[in-house]
Amino acid sequence: MGARIGLVIALSTLFSYLHMLYTLRAEVLEQLLHHVSERSQREQSIFLLAEDNHAFLKKALEERIRALAREDVSARFDSLFVRLPDGTVRNKPELLDGTRMVQGFIPPHVVLDAGFRTRFMAAYDVLTWYGPVLHLRFRTTYINLPEGAILGFWPWAPTWTQQLKPSFSILDYEDFPLTLPENNPRRQTAWTGIYLEAVSGIWMASVSTPLDLDGRHVASIGHDVLLDELMTRTINDHLPGAYNVLFREDGQLIAHPELELEGFTTSYNILSAAAQPDLAVSRLGSLESAAHLRGIFERVKNREPSQGMLELPEYGEYVAVTQLRGPGWYFATVLPESMVSQPALLAARFVLLLGILSLLLELIIMNQVLQQQISRPLKALTQATDKVAAGDFKVALDTARRDELGQLASAFQLMADEVQRREEALRQANEGLEQRVEERTRELKALHAQLLQTARRAGMAEIATNVLHNVGNVLNSVYTSAQIAKERMSGMRLEHVGRVAHMLQERETDLTAFLTQDERGRHLMPFLDKLGQNLLEDREELVSLLNDVGRYTEHIGDIVKVQQNYARTPRLHEQVSLSELVEDAIRINSAGLARHQVKVQRHIASLPPVMTDKHKTMMILVNLVSNAKYAMDSVAPSERLLTVTMEQASSDRVRIDIHDNGMGIAPEMLTRIFQYGFTTREEGHGFGLHSSALAAQELGGSLTVHSDGPGCGATFTLELPYHPVQTEV
Repeated sequence: MGARIGLVIALSTLFSYLHMLYTLRAEVLEQLLHHVSERSQREQSIFLLAEDNHAFLKKALEERIRALAREDVSARFDSLFVRLPDGTVRNKPELLDGTRMVQGFIPPHVVLDAGFRTRFMAAYDVLTWYGPVLHLRFRTTYINLPEGAILGFWPWAPTWTQQLKPSFSILDYEDFPLTLPENNPRRQTAWTGIYLEAVSGIWMASVSTPLDLDGRHVASIGHDVLLDELMTRTINDHLPGAYNVLFREDGQLIAHPELELEGFTTSYNILSAAAQPDLAVSRLGSLESAAHLRGIFERVKNREPSQGMLELPEYGEYVAVTQLRGPGWYFATVLPESMVSQPALLAARFVLLLGILSLLLELIIMNQVLQQQISRPLKALTQATDKVAAGDFKVALDTARRDELGQLASAFQLMADEVQRREEALRQANEGLEQRVEERTRELKALHAQLLQTARRAGMAEIATNVLHNVGNVLNSVYTSAQIAKERMSGMRLEHVGRVAHMLQERETDLTAFLTQDERGRHLMPFLDKLGQNLLEDREELVSLLNDVGRYTEHIGDIVKVQQNYARTPRLHEQVSLSELVEDAIRINSAGLARHQVKVQRHIASLPPVMTDKHKTMMILVNLVSNAKYAMDSVAPSERLLTVTMEQASSDRVRIDIHDNGMGIAPEMLTRIFQYGFTTREEGHGFGLHSSALAAQELGGSLTVHSDGPGCGATFTLELPYHPVQTEV
């Protein structure tokens, strides 16, 4: 028996070890994946911010070039820049304050024609407006022209352009060729590798975005992104026992715990270092570390795109990896397998030791029990069994024992008593039946009231979530309109009015001669006319934006009111133009659609006004357009297309289709898409489509969805009763 128990203990220890190893490994790997995902979201934020800045600056630069194309900027160009004896064109030294002003450099070979001056001054204006603001997060903001000229806002190097040699060329920098059409046919934002900035001694990377006008490359917008904090966090902020690695797709190593950066001005490349053993030893400490790092790099490069966890049995490690959006760098966390198996092994040892001690104690107790506690009680039980077999139920056994034998003796003792008590128990059960029925009825009533209260609270919670969901959609548009209005107000060239007034005051004594004979005076009146037109256009745009804010704010109140009506009697229908309602829904989402670079295609039939609940319909349409926008996140920005179609489906029905070419819906999801709480987005709540479907039913219509499968887009169809308003003759 002891051997059998020992075998059970050994098997239990083995199974416990395997179970704990499997459980701990699953938990640790899940924690590792979660850690890498969270870190990627944190680390890529600066890169995504840089690309967002470029999209904004690109639009501003294009608008500024087109605006200055109608003006003569030669006078302003000559007032700020001068050609030096070495042939280069730079800021006038007596006017330059590099801590607050934009610096420029033009090589000697560049022809200063009207087109070049227009682009150069447009870049100067855009950097003057936005460079100081962007400097809060980015060390440098600059604009390159394809002729080789450069302008930048470098407060940390106030005399940088003044110190450049005449032979300086931006073609020697990695970011310049990345934006050329032959190297970047898709005209996308491009990231350089890391490099050590010579002046400050800080590691950084550059990002450039090309700008083409009328099919011609005219400029490139750039940022310098500091990497010291990112590299420090990558090395020092890690899970216990693990370490982080950051590298580029071409093998350039950005951060590694063993990477030596002190005294080196160039980066370390994992691939090219294989042919340079001395370099590998000096930068990583040993050839083994270099080979180990190369093995990790090759496994990461050869993995499936959706594979986030890799196992390296040859090194006894697990690697969780993800790519940072923007530069596409790989962020990997390496965890030794011993961090998983060691806790399981320690626990298994403890289980084995405890089992052995338990076995010894069990054998001692078993010997005592067999000798003193089993033999005598079994003999008495055998005698009592003989009495029962003879029909004598009056047995006397030792029922004071609390072990199995005592329970068996008690069972024998109770057998006869139970037969006598059965009749009495049946009579008492009949008498108490009516009382139990009444008590049960009261309990059911109380439970019913509790369920009603719970259902009411659930309904109130659903209404509250609907209010938050729909108000959040409109508040995004309010915020966007307010920000655009703020930017337009900041960009109004009111300072020109003061300059003109100052110029007129200086020529007050000979004003007529100044306006008719002086070269600047002759251009003053046309300039004032254009300035007035620009200020009027800015005022009209600001008024339009403020009107949008007012309309969106009014719609927020309407959303709250319509959601409140869900808990009361339905709202009366009113006369509504469905085409205007569809346009308003698109307009409310316009900021998000523009931010996601979604193109909208409309096929809206002109229909007479109908009687319906305006705000319920608006809530459904806003929700559908917003969901379609997020469904296209996986599609390339240039291919994102939202198609809105409205037509009369029959004599008494009107159909509105919202179609996107986004991620699509799997067949098994189509039956669950409108369920409460169901969502496919990580940040989703799962009540938008549910509440929209309920609202469509309350309007007497329906909300359906169709999709050919993942990657094939989806079409949401809203059908409503069509009862045109009869116009009075």
